[in-house]
Formats: sequence, C-alpha cells, structure tokens
Amino acid sequence: MALLDKILDPAAIDAQRWARPLVFTNGVFDVLHRGHVVYLERARELGATLLVGVNTDSSTRRLGKGPDRPLNGEADRALVLAGLESVSLVTWFDENTPCELIRRCRPDVYVKGGDYDVETLEETRLVRGWGGRSVAIEFVAGYSTSSLLKRIRSAE
Repeated sequence: MALLDKILDPAAIDAQRWARPLVFTNGVFDVLHRGHVVYLERARELGATLLVGVNTDSSTRRLGKGPDRPLNGEADRALVLAGLESVSLVTWFDENTPCELIRRCRPDVYVKGGDYDVETLEETRLVRGWGGRSVAIEFVAGYSTSSLLKRIRSAE
C-alpha cells in the first residue's frame, strides 16, 4: 500500500473494511522514538491490521502536554506513522478520547502502553462490550517524548 493511502479521513473508518483481527491504538506520537516503534511493532503482532488514531493538534493541546506541543503537526505525525511497516492505517481524532473512532472501527484488540491502567479506560469498556479485549504493552523504559524534550531543552 502506498504511503499516503495508509492515511484515512476518520469518516472513511468503518467496522467491516479491514482484515481481522483489527488492533487499534492511539496517541499523540509527537516526536517518534524507539519506544514508539517497539510499542507499535508489538501492537501489530496482536492482529492482522494495526490502525493508529492520532490526536489532532487541538486535542493534543487539551491534554496539557505544554504550550508548545505538539512540536509536529497532525499531518506530519500521521505521515511519519504511516511510514512504519508495522502500521497498517492511520487516522486522527479531535475529541478528548478516541471512543467515537473506536465505535466506528470496532477493533478486536485495543492497545495502550503499560504506563496506562487499561482497566480504568472507557475505551476498554467499549471494546469489551462487543467481545474484544484490551492489552497493555510493557512500557519501554527510558524512552518518552517528555524525557527527550527535557534533554533537548537542557542542552540549549
């Protein structure tokens, strides 16, 4: 599949279109690093299709990650993710959570990093509602966008 063909408008997302099992994850993915790449590879191993929902710039700002975030715009973040072999499809969401997007695609597996308690997430309740499962993938220690930005800023 061509790079740009992997990026879909959220309106094009539906439950019937993808090879199953469909794995869904979401995040900002502002500065892609080793932790993200390992995480996405592990997520892809859980199914036939990995759909990544990217927070829009405005939803990223609402997360409180800092006044200068995201550093990379949503179109750039989506394109970089689409360039990864492990990522089948990329879309975006503007809400505070990806729940509406999850309702549209009805994934078999919902994945978050181990720094989240999946048992407390509304996304988990949704996916389990149609028989899916939620998985926390172990966090890759020492790799986070926040720690990377601290290192960069301390060198300035």
